[in-house]
Amino acid sequence: MVMSPAGLRNKNDFAGKDQQLLPQISYSVYLLGLMVTVVTGSTDGIGKAYALELARRGVNVVLISRTQKKLDEVAAEIESKFPVKTKTIAADFSKGRPVFDIIEQELKDIPVGILVNNVGRQYTYPMYLGEVPEHELWDILNINIGATTMMTRLILPQMQKQKRGAIVNVSSGSELQPLPLMTVYAASKVFVKSFSDALRYEYQRDGIIIQHLSPLFVNTKMNAFSHRLQQTSLFVPDATTYARNAINTLGKANTTTGYWAHGLQYFLTMIPPVWIRTYIGGLMNEIFRRDYFKTMPKE
Repeated sequence: MVMSPAGLRNKNDFAGKDQQLLPQISYSVYLLGLMVTVVTGSTDGIGKAYALELARRGVNVVLISRTQKKLDEVAAEIESKFPVKTKTIAADFSKGRPVFDIIEQELKDIPVGILVNNVGRQYTYPMYLGEVPEHELWDILNINIGATTMMTRLILPQMQKQKRGAIVNVSSGSELQPLPLMTVYAASKVFVKSFSDALRYEYQRDGIIIQHLSPLFVNTKMNAFSHRLQQTSLFVPDATTYARNAINTLGKANTTTGYWAHGLQYFLTMIPPVWIRTYIGGLMNEIFRRDYFKTMPKE
């Protein structure tokens, strides 16, 4: 399916039922929404919520995730709720380079205005490096680093030609310090921050927005290893609340947690020196690790 801006809401439509929320989008970002947004990892958690929120605001979306059935379900949900078009692309980023040839072909002739590099892989539960299965480590590298890098490289030429675009790289508060028991995951998120900051320098002259989004804890399946992170609260929002807040920062903040309560946590977290933050992070992961083992069936 070839998607176009036709059928999207125009600027005047912003005066409808979403009036209180929609004007918070900068007009430059609104213009990008007249094209199409590509969201990776879009069938669960933040990615799904981000896609749904964009659709609510009248943006056509391309959903990329691993499982076609789940993609179809999310696409059907979006099109049943909102007057937008969707396209789905099944791609397992853990497979590495071959998937990008497929994605490139599927995105041919689609005017992409916004790319949301959301897909990510975390440890099954907090582990010491020697305990982490090798395939899990490769998945983290291929997905968290490889997918973000190669999806960006794939979309950039089109954005350069258009002289506008936005790339949202979803990182994690795990990047704020070395994180024992999530060592490789946290290191991969440090890559995302460095990648985003350098990329912004390279492409800001082309009118391309590069946003580094760094959420702290969000109540999603990714954090299911601990019951403490499955209870929605002010500081552990659900994915819908987080996405709604995060989208409002696009075009306004280059680096952000995306959610005001996380911003407060970020400020307080950065007060102690890095060795203290690392120590506390390790202690927290020891607690989450015990939480996980408590849920496992006894032999």
